[in-house]
Amino acid sequence: MEEVNKEAALHSIVKESIINMIKSGEYQSNTKLPTEAEFCKTFGVSRTTIRTALQQLTIEGYVYRIQGKGTFVAENKVKQSLTSTVEQFSEQIMMQGKNPSIKVLQLKVIEATDFLAKQFKQNLGDPVNCLERMRYVNDAPLQYEISYLPWYKVPGLDSAACEKSLYKMLETKYNIKISKTVEHLELILADDTISKKLEIAPGSPCFLLETFAFSEDEAAIEYSKTIYRGDRAHFIIERNY
Repeated sequence: MEEVNKEAALHSIVKESIINMIKSGEYQSNTKLPTEAEFCKTFGVSRTTIRTALQQLTIEGYVYRIQGKGTFVAENKVKQSLTSTVEQFSEQIMMQGKNPSIKVLQLKVIEATDFLAKQFKQNLGDPVNCLERMRYVNDAPLQYEISYLPWYKVPGLDSAACEKSLYKMLETKYNIKISKTVEHLELILADDTISKKLEIAPGSPCFLLETFAFSEDEAAIEYSKTIYRGDRAHFIIERNY
């Protein structure tokens, strides 16, 4: 047991050391990392330790492997602030020198379930907008989102308009300003459906952000679930005291 714990501690140290070298710029994006044998000499550990560290770095999105060529440094993770309510998705991504885009997968009207009816203070079966979207960064999928909005508040949603900021569109077209959101963030594993949409392997770690959005009169305007690729998302939370 002591040997197992020692091995685990060693690969954690190696992993953190490589992460620090990536973050410091010693290893640049898309450059090839040293071989396992070279890392063994650098850190003075076994190949098993190096291999375990690299496997975890791959899962966590810091590196990627090309069969027969080696291990390479991944692009910097996409940073998104959970604190800021000023910069929208596109603005946050463009500030990092990346190209954001949004694609509507489906926009339809459904009947309110018991949960949605209670959330929007409607009757069971009342019409509700159901909006499915994908968000991309440099044409690579970052997040899948499904949103529900009460029809009586936002009738006639336009699919093309939803490929930009939803909240800005609500304000300009419906005179509804989102003043507060309540969000829940948790870790999930991708099922077959999500893995296909996000182009990741089933069982890959993802972030699930559940959002309840309210207008200035405290009416519930949107309920959404957003699933982020765990290997590409990086969240920032800032608190002032």
